[in-house]
Amino acid sequence: MSAPVPIAAGKSPAALVWLRFRRHTLAVASGAALGLLALVSIAAPGIETALGADATAVDLFGRFQPPSAQHPLGTDELGRDLLLRLLHGGRVSLFVGLVAAVCAAVLGTVVGLSAGYFGGRLDGLLMRFTDGIIALPLLPLLIVLAAIDLGKLGVPAGLAEAENVSLYRIIVIVALVGWTTVARLVRASTLAIRERPFIQAAVAQGAGTLRIMTVHILPNLASPIIVATTLAAGNIILLESVLSFLGLGIQPPIPSWGNLLTNAQELIWEAPALAFYPGLLIFVTVIAFNFLGDGLQDALDPRSSNRGPG
Repeated sequence: MSAPVPIAAGKSPAALVWLRFRRHTLAVASGAALGLLALVSIAAPGIETALGADATAVDLFGRFQPPSAQHPLGTDELGRDLLLRLLHGGRVSLFVGLVAAVCAAVLGTVVGLSAGYFGGRLDGLLMRFTDGIIALPLLPLLIVLAAIDLGKLGVPAGLAEAENVSLYRIIVIVALVGWTTVARLVRASTLAIRERPFIQAAVAQGAGTLRIMTVHILPNLASPIIVATTLAAGNIILLESVLSFLGLGIQPPIPSWGNLLTNAQELIWEAPALAFYPGLLIFVTVIAFNFLGDGLQDALDPRSSNRGPG
């Protein structure tokens, strides 16, 4: 007896992925929310011009103003527009989350692909190193690394004291400790893929090691890499917010959702909105990345064709 023909028969792989993805209502809604949040954050300078306000302008006579046409979410303890501060903070937090997640994914892919393909002693060495990184307490490690004085490490004074150095330092630190999940996933997938007939055929035809790894194996690893990167982005935004809240992350005057919370903690009873809005944006963003990652995991898995909506 022949199997029933699926409704998506004859469609391209990309169309099949979209069909599976759009069944996940929460994932679609999360993707739309993240897209909207990224769009308004990117458009922050234009919104700033439209409102006729300046996110960095201090007005001590306009402190803690309620929402109005000029200041839709009111003002903070220095009279700065809260909406604009949140949008500029979103640009920084989302940038850190996405860039650090991509950097960690690249590093983890290199480690996992090398370990899985070559195996043997290299595999053992890389995986024991990975296990060692995983065994370290993540938050205390990040706090220690973020607190290191770059000037004492030999970094030129001009660079160590640059305004954006805290932003790039957080990206580097998180990427250096956040690659382990991708490495383990990529290694496991590589171990399975390297034994498949098409890899054996490529070897028999004389394909080089680098070509086999990049042309034949790496494209088949796209699904776990994309899912792991999406999930990691939300976790990195949360870590950045924690470090910034502790005063070890993004440093003022650069706004981020984490250091906006730091500034608001002493004013929680006087102006709760200053803590509520950045906290809400962190919560929504992290949850949205998790739902999006779950949806992508099912959408990129061909075995989920007959699975119900998530």
